[in-house]
Amino acid sequence: MTVPRPYALLAELTYRCPLHCPYCSNPVVLKSATAVTAELTTDEWRRVIREAAALGVLQIGFSGGEPLARRDLADLVHAAREANLYTNLITSGIGLDDDRMRALRDAGLDSVQLSFQSDDTDLADEIAGARAHERKLNAAAKIRAAGIPLSLNFVIHRRNIDRLPQMIGLAEMLRAERVELANAQFYGWAFLNRAALLPTREQVVSAREIATTAKARLAGKIDIFYVLPDYYESRPKPCLNGWGQRYLTVNPVGDVLPCPTASSAIPDLHFENVRARALDWIWRESESFNRFRGTEWMPEPCQSCPQKEIDFGGCRCQAALFTGNAANTDPVCTLSPNRAGVDAVLGDLNSSSDHACDWTCRMNPMKLPVSQ
Repeated sequence: MTVPRPYALLAELTYRCPLHCPYCSNPVVLKSATAVTAELTTDEWRRVIREAAALGVLQIGFSGGEPLARRDLADLVHAAREANLYTNLITSGIGLDDDRMRALRDAGLDSVQLSFQSDDTDLADEIAGARAHERKLNAAAKIRAAGIPLSLNFVIHRRNIDRLPQMIGLAEMLRAERVELANAQFYGWAFLNRAALLPTREQVVSAREIATTAKARLAGKIDIFYVLPDYYESRPKPCLNGWGQRYLTVNPVGDVLPCPTASSAIPDLHFENVRARALDWIWRESESFNRFRGTEWMPEPCQSCPQKEIDFGGCRCQAALFTGNAANTDPVCTLSPNRAGVDAVLGDLNSSSDHACDWTCRMNPMKLPVSQ
């Protein structure tokens, strides 16, 4: 099988974060003491960046946790620009003062994706588990003043989905170039809190209409991307354009993953580490990247499906979490023998009369320092 080249690297610099969002992308099981001490060093990240560029990667996203927790962030941005990579910072904005903004701009940062929990201060702070909304607004102003393109990301769920028009209005006010309205993907903390986060069918239908109308209205001014909620779809999305096809993630301790949630969702799959192996070898030769690469691994009904090279069987993490086997067909597909489980979840939610009042979440308890 011919191994394709990767186009993008997600560099998860740290698990540290000042927020406690109930859909946090950090692993559910994480020992906070080792989360900091085992982080890749500046020199190790520089090597990873060079190896990624040599492998064919064109862009790098710096994320976390909160990447601003790393005091060497500007140095890593500079290293990426030296390697001719397009650089994007994915951040909550907490910790972005004037000095950090200047340093990042001077290092050559190309763009910033700033996360918001809502347009409303009280609701946003409630969801984030911290007083953060006003600081995010200040961060947005600093990004715009520095002349760096601004993208906003709203994670959409039952608690905030009814405020979609106001959130789009906030993006207009902040003069964002791009807005991602991303329905929560139910892995990790979001899977744990699925009962509280999953929107109703009525909410999903309304939100799709609002997003479609806004996309047409703001065409040429703001690019709006509406990420559909998997559970309400009849066919699965391709897992990052196919497992091991275009994207790779390096997490804070150096494990290399075909997708950011793979190590948590598929614990029986071994993932190689950049401290032990070169990135090129991991991408081309490792068992973890080859396990679900291409289509030969697929079971039925995927193997006989005419869309198998379009959706690649869907999400491996979703299959693992829902069915206990990452090799199964993504259960959101209506052809999957496990689709009944998804329908049962939706049936329970949409038959409830008091769903709007149910907001009981287990918040990410990590209380790690914001800076080194």
